[in-house]
Amino acid sequence: MIDVKGLTRYYGEKRAISDVTFHVNKGEILGLLGPNAAGKTTTMRILTCYMPPTSGSAKVGGYDIFDESLEIRKITGYLPENPPLYTDMTVDDYLTFVSKIKGVEKKRIKSEVDTVVEKASIGDVRDRIIGKLSKGFKQRVGLAQSLINNPQIVILDEPTVGLDPKQIIEIRQLIKNLKGDHTVILSSHILPEIEQTCERVVIINEGKVVAEDTVENLTNRLRGVQRITLLIEGNEDSIKQALQPISDIQKLDFAAKKDDLIREVVVESEKDIRKDLAKAVVNNGLGLLELSTERFTLEEIFLHLTTKEEVA
Repeated sequence: MIDVKGLTRYYGEKRAISDVTFHVNKGEILGLLGPNAAGKTTTMRILTCYMPPTSGSAKVGGYDIFDESLEIRKITGYLPENPPLYTDMTVDDYLTFVSKIKGVEKKRIKSEVDTVVEKASIGDVRDRIIGKLSKGFKQRVGLAQSLINNPQIVILDEPTVGLDPKQIIEIRQLIKNLKGDHTVILSSHILPEIEQTCERVVIINEGKVVAEDTVENLTNRLRGVQRITLLIEGNEDSIKQALQPISDIQKLDFAAKKDDLIREVVVESEKDIRKDLAKAVVNNGLGLLELSTERFTLEEIFLHLTTKEEVA
């Protein structure tokens, strides 16, 4: 649905992005993640035909960004970082205006506005002047305009900026509901935003793609040694005796003593030995109360890829 190859963009002598390449499948939600000034907004502006690249190519919905930009705009909904609002208009008037310039049939305009108002949960403010709305509601109005005329592709640049926690949850759910019917690119520097909403992640740093994969695969690639924490009912000697036959244990720590009989044990191993651990504990007559594997968060992966720091 979206195919990006070698996009490079200079502003004067300053290079904003360099050789950016990635692919987005039809109906997929892709997260574009990076620190501020990483090149996310520049990439989105190029894909929405707001500006051309210095070099490279891209096809959006099968259309070329150089030769068929008008066709791309017909099938794309775009929420830029600063929503394109006319602050002296009411919400209803503004969305009606956007419907007209997007070519919605006259007889469908009212129902189209009703649909996006419901999706963005702005029914309570549809008769109010946009300039008098809170920043959060302005952001919602901007999101609503991006969904008018049911675009095949939706490109959202920082869609939850300025929203309160309840609104953020609602907007995240709205974005998830777009999956399948729409192809979505969502940019953010907020890690939970990407992790909870997107299927795949493209991480950009200093204008270059440094990783592209699912969150799970990125985690697996960087995981290395697993840390497995067990809560076992038994004394230290009996626990050591039970776990000693497991050759893949690289390190065994008794991190804490919960009470006289319950021990917190931390095991490190390069292999997934959870089944072996559980079997050894139970077969030796000990009580296994809890077993959990420590998993890298997207934040740790992000820091590793963008600062070259080791993940602890």
